[in-house]
Amino acid sequence: MLQKIAVSGYRSLRDFRVALGQVTVVTGANGSGKSSLYRALRLLSDVGQGRIIGSLAAEGGLRSTLWAGPATFAASVKRGEHAVEGLVRSGPVSLKLGFSGDDYGYAIDLGMPIPSSPASQFDLDPAIKAECLWTGETLGSSNVFAARAGGGVRIRDASGQWRQAMHSLAAFDSMLTHAGDPRDGLELLLTRERLRQWRFYDHLRTDREAPSRRAQVGTYTPVLDSDGRDLAAALQTIREIGDERALDEAVADAFPNSRVDIHNVEGWFHVTMKQHGLLRALGAAELSDGTLRYLMLVAALLTPRPPELMVLNEPETSLHPDLLAPLARLVTRASKASQIILVTHAQALVAQLSKAGSAKMLRLEKTLSETLAPEEEHVAWNWPKR
Repeated sequence: MLQKIAVSGYRSLRDFRVALGQVTVVTGANGSGKSSLYRALRLLSDVGQGRIIGSLAAEGGLRSTLWAGPATFAASVKRGEHAVEGLVRSGPVSLKLGFSGDDYGYAIDLGMPIPSSPASQFDLDPAIKAECLWTGETLGSSNVFAARAGGGVRIRDASGQWRQAMHSLAAFDSMLTHAGDPRDGLELLLTRERLRQWRFYDHLRTDREAPSRRAQVGTYTPVLDSDGRDLAAALQTIREIGDERALDEAVADAFPNSRVDIHNVEGWFHVTMKQHGLLRALGAAELSDGTLRYLMLVAALLTPRPPELMVLNEPETSLHPDLLAPLARLVTRASKASQIILVTHAQALVAQLSKAGSAKMLRLEKTLSETLAPEEEHVAWNWPKR
């Protein structure tokens, strides 16, 4: 289980570090930084995929994603006595991301590259300046077992001795993906796979042209696609190798006396829903946006292959208020197998999850354009040195 996440220098997250629960509900007003926190988690996961540089480029490059304010605020500015004037940085450009769990933690520090000679067209690409992997929740001087500074990667062996695993790792390559050979330390490989398996849902399509509304060739699908395109196969997979009873209960909880089945026509799967009072089952093309989205959330949360971490961004979109209580119960059930971070601005959903009693509420506010969690303790965290 992840115990802490930390972000520094990313958008409105100047110096953000919080503890997590088994279910963490991130809420706050529009513009408070919920989306920035969600994106930061996706960037961390992208490190394991070897695509963090490309992901930052898709956001407009490092400079457009950096915290735009000063490195620190004077006390007079915080009191409102003086305005923030100019951009004052006390150190080099830096965007840092990290997490720690029950067993170990990882952090990465990205900055601007050293200009090459001759000049390269890629001189604006962010460079990985430092990475670190350690045991326990907080980085210290004695619990590090893999460290990267510049192009060099050092690994601590079982006897506690350091050895140089790499000397010239490219600035756009992570040590997790390029020094993750079991001979370099099993922990690097495990961390890479851990990040790769984090699961994100923020773009479940329910529009008229959504693939989930059309028949799809069915294959075993223990993990729903991020846009929900393989909904029919995912639901049938739950019926055959997952918790079929939980599936039926989740549907009936939201739509009393209703049932979802998959109609198979020569290998093409169709979602059908039998509802109380209707003479025939409805196909996916006939379902409302809210009904279809709820079924996608059922398929995602009741996966037969639960991940360590699942992150849901505004799952309440298109849902009728009556579906929020069943969704909260579905999230609570899924949290027995996966740690869940849920980002929402729906206070009714927040209230339902709070009523369950097992969710940690993380309320974000913005002060001087900086995202803060004022009700949370500023947890202990150390960043690796460049």
